[in-house]
Amino acid sequence: MKQSVRSWRQRIGRGLLVSALATVFLSGATSALAQTPEKTELRYQGWASKVLYPELAEDLGYLAPLKLKWVGNTISGPQDIQAAVTGDVDFGGAFNGSIVKLVAAHAPVKAVISYIGTDRETNGGLFVLQGSPIHGARDLIGRRVGVNTPGAYEQYLVTAYLEKAGLSKDDIDKVVFVAAPPVNLAQLLKQKQLDAVFLEDIIKDKLVATGGATLLTTDYQLFGSFGYASYLFTDRFIAQNPNTVRKFVDGTARAIEWAKNTPRAEVVARLRKIVEARHRNEDTSIVNYWKSAGVGGKGGLIDAGDFMTYIDWYVKNGVLKPDQVKPDAIYSNQFNPFNQSVAAR
Repeated sequence: MKQSVRSWRQRIGRGLLVSALATVFLSGATSALAQTPEKTELRYQGWASKVLYPELAEDLGYLAPLKLKWVGNTISGPQDIQAAVTGDVDFGGAFNGSIVKLVAAHAPVKAVISYIGTDRETNGGLFVLQGSPIHGARDLIGRRVGVNTPGAYEQYLVTAYLEKAGLSKDDIDKVVFVAAPPVNLAQLLKQKQLDAVFLEDIIKDKLVATGGATLLTTDYQLFGSFGYASYLFTDRFIAQNPNTVRKFVDGTARAIEWAKNTPRAEVVARLRKIVEARHRNEDTSIVNYWKSAGVGGKGGLIDAGDFMTYIDWYVKNGVLKPDQVKPDAIYSNQFNPFNQSVAAR
């Protein structure tokens, strides 16, 4: 009788153990399944001669199993995020002020990670030719200033420079902003078709290295270190593909931190390899001027001020009404692994 009871208890014990193991296995499988990207290919637009952080993330293996599908190069940030809204690409990136305008126009989008910013080593600058009669802000009245996109980041920085110098709104209105692709701005300056140009990061540094231009100011000198451009997805895409978005943000954030913490020579070599491997007939020398990650928040974390600055600017200029758009309606850090509330889960 005792042996029978012992045998019964052993069978029950083994059954409970198997059941417990099965529960653990199924729980783990369910958890893994919950993190599986719903969509494993993301369409996007690139920039000539530049490596985007998602491209770096893919090369480093941080996006797997996600894959990027390049559909061409964009001509501007506003065009890129508009393409995301229309569904021509899955994600787009632009100046935060452009994203503010898009949300103000009731576009259902959400910024999820910052990817361009300014710091001591990497920044944008306003240039004139050496020997130019333009020596300061007041000399720009009535002059032609080249920027990449009308009403976007570069025009904002030039306007801020003029305002800080004490120019009136009437004076600033006399400055003529001319839009041209970033890679062409320096050439237009040298050909004297423009009186001044605002250039960003690597393209700016290449102009400095080749000489012949004088720097008037930089965004870092004006405002210090901050993020000023973000990647976004539509609300619909996020709702349908939350794990895909999470993986994209996670990989991109890790790539940003890799660039921050890896010796410069190694980063430059990696960027050059990526550009050469895609065979797009690009100027591979531009990556040699890479200096730093140039992103404000850790892993591309977005700060409310990254958008509030431009909301205030648009309200001041009458583009937006007070309280028409608020930062928390524009961005979310919920997918970023460097967000403390996410990391604590």
